[in-house]
Amino acid sequence: MMSPEAVVYGVSLSIGHKVYAVNVLELGHPWRRVASRSGQTRAWMGVGVISDDGEISPRPERRLGLVERVGARRPLDQNLIIREAVRFIDESGRDRLTMRRLGARLGVEAMALYRYVPGREQLLDGVVEAVMDELYQSTMTGDYADSWQEFLEMMAHGVRDLALRHPKVFPLVATRPPAAPWLRPPLRSLRWVEGFLEGLGRHGFSSDDSVTAYRAFSTFLLGHLLLETGSADDDLTDSAAEDIEFYESNNLADYPILQQHTAQLSEDVYGDEFEDALEDLINRIEHSRG
Repeated sequence: MMSPEAVVYGVSLSIGHKVYAVNVLELGHPWRRVASRSGQTRAWMGVGVISDDGEISPRPERRLGLVERVGARRPLDQNLIIREAVRFIDESGRDRLTMRRLGARLGVEAMALYRYVPGREQLLDGVVEAVMDELYQSTMTGDYADSWQEFLEMMAHGVRDLALRHPKVFPLVATRPPAAPWLRPPLRSLRWVEGFLEGLGRHGFSSDDSVTAYRAFSTFLLGHLLLETGSADDDLTDSAAEDIEFYESNNLADYPILQQHTAQLSEDVYGDEFEDALEDLINRIEHSRG
């Protein structure tokens, strides 16, 4: 019987011309031999190659799968649950997130999660706070910028980097109810906006100028990054294939001008457009301040 600390590795067993699976490693114990009925048996692991005589030679790269704990549960806490929910959405999307599926990833029943998170809606709020905390740590805890222009560039690139790291989470950040009704998406964190306005104040912005810059900055980020992250959503391709025609044809052959421009329209120019739009925004703010 495996110990509670057993770890299962995906293994490819080559026996003659047939391939088998799976070998088990018990932590702190030697590799268990896998009996071969004929020919040479070799088990490719992420850490080595095992031959019939039990010798292990290291392999520099993982050949198979991921390692999953069997039986050993990590102690649950609210932070662990929320961080795992972020990873789930990154991989599978928000719509597939359920308490049951999240519990399965953590090795517990769904009911165990309710001790730490009241429900799915509160879990989604926690996901938003988790990624906004990630943004705060990456943009507000380093060295001060030398100018307000550099400050805005640092903030803008920090938000874009976050959106590209979590493209399936970012639309959630932009659409969840804000902590205060006057907070603009996608920056719905009171702490982050406080730091943003404080940063502008350090560079001589008045109260009115700071609010104007915050509004323009939010609008710029929302429009560009929702479009960019949305274009990276694999689910859109599946949805388009299942789309039902009601008022217009979905056959591209019916639109010759669009066909002519398909190559140009398909180019990924989001990075260049982001930089150009950011430069235009900074120029407008500078002009408005006189």
